[in-house]
Amino acid sequence: MVNPRPNSLSSHNLTRRHLLTAGLLAGLTAGVTVTGAGTAHASPFDPPTLRAQGDPDFHPVRFRLPVPSGRKAIGTTAVHLVDKGRIDPAMPSGQRELMVSFWYPAEVDRTAPFAKYMPARTAVEVDDAWTGENGLALPSGSFDFGNTVTHARVDVPAQRLRHPVVLFSPGYQYSRFVNTAQVEDLASRGYVVVTMDHPHETPVEYPGGRFLPGAAEAEPPKPSDIRAAVDTRTNDARFVLDQLERIADGDTVDAEGKDLPDGLAESLDLRRIGMFGFGLGGYTTGDTMLEDERVLAGADLDGTLQDDRLKGPLGDVAVHGLDRPFLLFGSDETQRTAPGKEYYDKSWAAFWSNQRGGRLNLALTRTKQKAFTDYQFIFSQLFHDIYGEDPIVSSVIKALVGSAKPARSVLAQREYLAAYFDLTLRGRPALLLRGDSPKFPEVRFVR
Repeated sequence: MVNPRPNSLSSHNLTRRHLLTAGLLAGLTAGVTVTGAGTAHASPFDPPTLRAQGDPDFHPVRFRLPVPSGRKAIGTTAVHLVDKGRIDPAMPSGQRELMVSFWYPAEVDRTAPFAKYMPARTAVEVDDAWTGENGLALPSGSFDFGNTVTHARVDVPAQRLRHPVVLFSPGYQYSRFVNTAQVEDLASRGYVVVTMDHPHETPVEYPGGRFLPGAAEAEPPKPSDIRAAVDTRTNDARFVLDQLERIADGDTVDAEGKDLPDGLAESLDLRRIGMFGFGLGGYTTGDTMLEDERVLAGADLDGTLQDDRLKGPLGDVAVHGLDRPFLLFGSDETQRTAPGKEYYDKSWAAFWSNQRGGRLNLALTRTKQKAFTDYQFIFSQLFHDIYGEDPIVSSVIKALVGSAKPARSVLAQREYLAAYFDLTLRGRPALLLRGDSPKFPEVRFVR
């Protein structure tokens, strides 16, 4: 979904109430196919009160990511991979080309620059998806992803210890960057996280400025389209696993011959690999585990395990289950395993019945699906920075991500996801996973 690029931020003459109402309507109708596009610190979620009334203050909003909760410094590097075993005529190489990012525990280095949230062209593409007449009735450029900074420094040396590895797959048509708050937190706790884009579906920016837009949003994807996307994503994930083994063996895998940060190859503990994903990335996680035993544990953040949530058919992982642990972590309004209840999803119910390995089903109350991405706090910061404390702002945010407090929602997701991988990949006891906790009343154990 790409809108014409601007319209300056100051040229919109619509009233504040009109724009907020338009944003609310867009939020109510927005689906998961929009192109996607920081713990305990509350300040990123308490934007200053700007204007109680008056005109909106349109300006590019740089977002404040929640501070990672772990003790380790974070590094990040991007790697360009070419799969010579898969043909892709749209690529200059004629082969499938991926961009992945490594987020890893790093040596302390206060001189290297902090990574920007997204590469410049990707940032424009994702902003375009959310702004203008077909988005949230905001001027193009409102989402300043390109100048937002993360907590990770670019290409710094890795901490010289072996760390479990976790792969991440984003939602359908979502960028690999829009779950950075979760990814950074895991890295700060001692995990190497590898995030993947899926070309021709998600927007991808390659070295040298070459850019491949995400799939154009037209009609909703057919079940056959979703099955094909999952198959392609699963092959992507398995190829990345192969490249991790090559990296650990000392090979250079980057298509331009780029060297990895010092110590990163030695830090990969490939005996302990996990994977998680948001939306279709959760489905991809389950399918990858079904096909590849190298992944020892997986987590699905609010993604159905069938090709169409209402009509099916069920995905293979829902039909067969897994012999390794798998976490279902759903929002308050999308995933259920009990027939007869609103939002019942038979793929989760089928998976629960067929799962042979460890299984856990959690619900994050007062949330919607996009709450499992950085949009949980991005929308709050954006609308408060532009519209101040207009009462309808809360209605717009609720329509998009639910009514949970952003700081609490992000904290709960981080704590449960870390506890899950600590248990399944490190063998550490996790009291949080034994039942409902008074520390997190917003998280319910569904089964």
